[in-house]
Amino acid sequence: MHLSTDPSKDGNDLVSSAQSQEAATHTLSISQPDDPPIKYRSSEQETLVEGEASAPGVIADTSTNMGTQAGFRSFGQKTRLAVKTAWRQWYRAFKEVLPIYIAVHLAFFTISCLAVLFILPDFSPQAERLYTLWQSWHHWDTGNYLVVALHGYLTVHQTAFFPLYPLFERALMVITQDPFTAGLIVSNLAGLVMLAVLYRVVEEDFDQPRAYRTVLYLSLFPTAFFFAAAYNESLFLCLSLLSFYYMRHGRWWLAGLFGLLACLTRSAGLLLLMPFCYEYFRQHHFNLKAVRFDVVAGLLIPAGIALFALYCYVQFHDALAFSHAEVYWGRTLHVPGYGILKSMRDILYSSGFLSFLSLRNLLDLGPDLLILALIVLSFFGPWKLPRSLWAYGLYAAGLYIFAQIFPRGFTLYPLEAVSRFMLEVFPAFIVLASIGKYRTLHLSYLMVSGAILFFLLTQFLTGHWVL
Repeated sequence: MHLSTDPSKDGNDLVSSAQSQEAATHTLSISQPDDPPIKYRSSEQETLVEGEASAPGVIADTSTNMGTQAGFRSFGQKTRLAVKTAWRQWYRAFKEVLPIYIAVHLAFFTISCLAVLFILPDFSPQAERLYTLWQSWHHWDTGNYLVVALHGYLTVHQTAFFPLYPLFERALMVITQDPFTAGLIVSNLAGLVMLAVLYRVVEEDFDQPRAYRTVLYLSLFPTAFFFAAAYNESLFLCLSLLSFYYMRHGRWWLAGLFGLLACLTRSAGLLLLMPFCYEYFRQHHFNLKAVRFDVVAGLLIPAGIALFALYCYVQFHDALAFSHAEVYWGRTLHVPGYGILKSMRDILYSSGFLSFLSLRNLLDLGPDLLILALIVLSFFGPWKLPRSLWAYGLYAAGLYIFAQIFPRGFTLYPLEAVSRFMLEVFPAFIVLASIGKYRTLHLSYLMVSGAILFFLLTQFLTGHWVL
């Protein structure tokens, strides 16, 4: 069928043809509910639009109005379908990770109960109060976050604890009246969202089995109990993953916004600028002429650091107070690998393999070397990432190096807390999930890592030195 643009053509024919075309388009759109609606625009419709100026006024107006209405309906259908599809995908992700989340937290609850036996003497008639179950999680850096939440930054060394997590604790105190309880709620809610986002990221770029194993392996990493403690680990990784997710979708402003929030949680959030830049130019085919204004969204990421630096300058007349505070906590700048070599040396010169010095260093060194090996495998070998996914490897390498250049260089435990920082290197767990398709390796990781996890949690709950 051809629609003439001749002004002598009868107006009713034009209207009838346009209506028939609209009905056919609508039929095509609704007959395939599982596929995204496509806006079909035939050459006949284009001819009609181009020839509207020569047609009688009333006919042109009618055709324009009908075309506009059809466009609005098509846009509305497309938007509703996209929202519905997105909600289904997120619902499926939560449904997949929820059993892991519940099972791990039930194990944490069980250990919290049984850890009391390490406090009570044998055959003691004494009983601990019920609040011991959650108060036993109140150790080490937890107190520093609580002080900031209650009183703000009173000294320079407290600026090592970035402000977003204490701000959430303070806000939730309106309900809980207790910053520690608020911190536990923030960490555990963020932990659930974190697992769901991680599942979505891996599912979209890899596959569902790998996404499931990635979530499982991260949840059973030796220091994963910090996701449930009143620390900022789960909040930081949640925000970092959201930023990464929107980078992969090309939604640069949302990626920048979540990157800003990640920077307000930990200084390592600044490293999100690396995958942002790589991903932006990759999606624009590394063509500078294709760069648009939305590249400015990347500046939101360092803006988080800049905001905190501005606060530090106003409060302490030192814009880099949060960096200088690391010296107070024993962390000084060294070349990457210094902490690893010194830890190995301390183990070698300890009084014996089963000494405190040796075993504590091994607990820090083991996870560190595992993550290093997985990062190397993301670039070389059978499990290496394709170039289109190098953003994962670059971010993992950046995070790892950042953690290595600030060891506790003047102690016998140079990698103290580094195994906790390895939780942030989520791309390494994707590579581990690729290897985990082999049953023996899969079960070996779950058994060994799970055993160390629950041992370290027991140590933490009973006040032993676990940072």
